[in-house]
Amino acid sequence: MIVTGAQAPDFTLRDTEKNKVTLGEQKGKNVVLLFFPLAFTSTCTKELCMTRDNIAIYNGLDATVYGISVDSLFALGKFKEEQQLNFSLLSDFNKVASTAYDTIYDHWYNDMDGVSKRSAFVIDKEGIVRYAEVLENASDIPDFDAIQLCLKEINK
Repeated sequence: MIVTGAQAPDFTLRDTEKNKVTLGEQKGKNVVLLFFPLAFTSTCTKELCMTRDNIAIYNGLDATVYGISVDSLFALGKFKEEQQLNFSLLSDFNKVASTAYDTIYDHWYNDMDGVSKRSAFVIDKEGIVRYAEVLENASDIPDFDAIQLCLKEINK
């Protein structure tokens, strides 16, 4: 389990443009990681569209947002295009990051085991976890007010 104050586990994943994104190379930036179960599902679409609609808030708080799921980068690319998402989606197809952040469902809906739990993490400019929220119920949405408050606090 990831706890606040701990060093964020590093990972390298591909975005929808097939570029490698390594968390450790994001030092000097605040990062918001939003793990979600599956593209094209109702709650995931709602969550990521809320983020899209509020991206100016995250930009104003000097934060880079990444959505992460176990979907292929191709499925995520289509999802990003259809929803006009204005932040990067990362494919954790091999479940490297989801495992490192302990956000994997052992058993999930319709026998789709091994998808990411809906989770949110704020990583500060030094690579330290400042906020961690792992939701067991996939229909719940992260506490975006708490995430934004955390970002405000670390920017003081």
